[in-house]
Amino acid sequence: MSMDLSRFHDVFFEESFEAVNTIEASLLEVDLDAPDPESINNIFRAAHSIKGGSATFGFSQVAAYTHVMENLLDEVRAGKRRLTQPIVDVLLESVDALRLLLSSAKAGEDIPEEEFAQHKSKLEAISKDQSSLTTSTASSTSDASAPAADSAGGDDGVAGWRVVFTPHKEMMQRGNDPLRLAKEIASLAEGDAEIECDISTLPDWEHFEPLNSYLGWTVRLRKPVDKAAIDDAFAWVEDECDMAIVPIPKAQAAPTPAEAEEPAVSAEPAQTAEKSAAPAAAKQAKPAAVAESQSIRVDLDKVDALINMVGELVITQSMLNMLSEDEALQGMEKLLQGLTQLKRQTRALQEGVMQIRMLPISFCFNRFPRMVRDLSRQLGKDIELMLSGENTEVDKTVIEKITDPLVHLVRNSVDHGIENPADRVAKGKPEHGSVYLRAYHQVGNIVIEVEDDGKGLDPQVLLSKAKRKGLIPSDAILNEAQIFELIFLPGFSTKEEASDLSGRGVGMDVVKRNVQSLGGSIQVESELNRRTRFTIRLPLTLAIMDGQLISLGEELYVIPLVTIIESLQPDPSMINRVAGTHETIKLRGAYLPVLRLSEALDAAQNEGEKPKPLTDGIIVIVEHESRRFGLFVDELLSQQQIVIKSLEENYRLIPGVSAATILGDGRVALILDVGGLSQLQKDSEISYADAG
Repeated sequence: MSMDLSRFHDVFFEESFEAVNTIEASLLEVDLDAPDPESINNIFRAAHSIKGGSATFGFSQVAAYTHVMENLLDEVRAGKRRLTQPIVDVLLESVDALRLLLSSAKAGEDIPEEEFAQHKSKLEAISKDQSSLTTSTASSTSDASAPAADSAGGDDGVAGWRVVFTPHKEMMQRGNDPLRLAKEIASLAEGDAEIECDISTLPDWEHFEPLNSYLGWTVRLRKPVDKAAIDDAFAWVEDECDMAIVPIPKAQAAPTPAEAEEPAVSAEPAQTAEKSAAPAAAKQAKPAAVAESQSIRVDLDKVDALINMVGELVITQSMLNMLSEDEALQGMEKLLQGLTQLKRQTRALQEGVMQIRMLPISFCFNRFPRMVRDLSRQLGKDIELMLSGENTEVDKTVIEKITDPLVHLVRNSVDHGIENPADRVAKGKPEHGSVYLRAYHQVGNIVIEVEDDGKGLDPQVLLSKAKRKGLIPSDAILNEAQIFELIFLPGFSTKEEASDLSGRGVGMDVVKRNVQSLGGSIQVESELNRRTRFTIRLPLTLAIMDGQLISLGEELYVIPLVTIIESLQPDPSMINRVAGTHETIKLRGAYLPVLRLSEALDAAQNEGEKPKPLTDGIIVIVEHESRRFGLFVDELLSQQQIVIKSLEENYRLIPGVSAATILGDGRVALILDVGGLSQLQKDSEISYADAG
């Protein structure tokens, strides 16, 4: 009965894409003047893993391509070829080709032959190029003598090969079949081969373990096949068996019965030679494999289902917590203690489950070194990318949705921000520019910064272009912060000419929209001829949050707790009006605008009822993008954990509202979008000004 290998495909593709990322990252970090042998070994092992896995699962084009790549890496690893910049460039292009091949294989699509052929021809050409060969190798290849023919198994003195291998006990436990390997080697001789099995180490039935390998194998190939083909067959299991590949001279083409006894003797010195030739770094690779086994791969749908169940548990716990406030239960101390303990354990469970979805931001950051390297070469600039905080953890969904905005910001820093080397020198700057990508936690949020030490933003130029394009009125007067916000307007660009990278007036408005869709905010800071910094603030997770429950008439709303600075009931002396209508409060010497939440959300009021004075309610001071303002509400209720339910997916998008939640009593409360309310408050200021 044959095994269905398709069930392992998802794991294979996931591990292969990780290996491709490893190859790319190592190539970008390698020092051409003094390459680290362990780094080269890592690249080789990653390519080797992809080749072996793709061959096992029948993805022959992936295996064939990776084999060419692996041969080139093997020459570099063995010191036969110098690692040069052209080789690194071609290997990086090979990374792109591997991603293309793997993506096509995963989707079950046909591989674009023309594009694939171009990649493969470049790789084969650099592999045949002798300019990077070391002196000893170059001289040996120029001498068309026996070694080349001997390695191919095609010289006059070799009639075939005798392959002896003994699997390690755990070989089958790792998914490898020794008999299949023996048959694969025998097939190289196109039927002119013989397989023998050595059962001398087979234990008695009492000590027999079904998952262990006990048999040894001898395969005689009676044709002078290419020895490299035999090596390839063992490439996937070279660390899981003892083997020897012994040439059969023509004089011994017809094996004698005694020959069957010989491999046990001749195999040992051959194996000793194989082991001594292996680099020490390869021997040190096994402990890492043990560490990797401490983690498991779980389908994301299962994690989402678990998080949804925990979310429902949080709602149930909130319901029980509300019941605990009932006067009829006040005397039941044990019940109240149990409810308190349930609340504590639910919180711990929720935090533990949320950690499962947390991934380091490096999953997003790792793509940028290659991108900056390629773009800087394309633009003729010398740019270094500086990463920090790569281990900062954030929800997987946030990582997926923030990647595209970050791509726009980094590309703009490289294209718009960093000057050409000559311009930098003229300004007294070093020739090479720097782009900084940082991540860190701050008050329940993750903060991501993209900064460059380039020419900065000129406020006067930005204002002039916005007026010329008709994006703002010609008589508009804006402060510096408002001018910097202009770059997020649709159709705005600081680039004079459109290029392949930017300058078409698209991108930055999409960045802001995508960030806001995550419940986040983005700020711009700039100093002319010194730097430009974009700061993105995002929630750590999009599933569960801490919220402040407030009431507005008979309706309940939730304000995210991280946005609240304080709350107060104002005195009449604190209240001021601008233009007779626009309300502000004076708080510790600063005037803060006040937004009546009932008006912003068009909440129903009794006909003819006058608006409440601010002294009859509560003002909640909130902050968005370093801007503070007050929200006027009727009453503050409890603080609690809430499970976020998408409002847009289940209803539609509402200005000033980001999502909804289900409370413990079964009612639905809307979660306020402080960023959207901030924009509504700004719009109200403009309308008041126009009315005046």
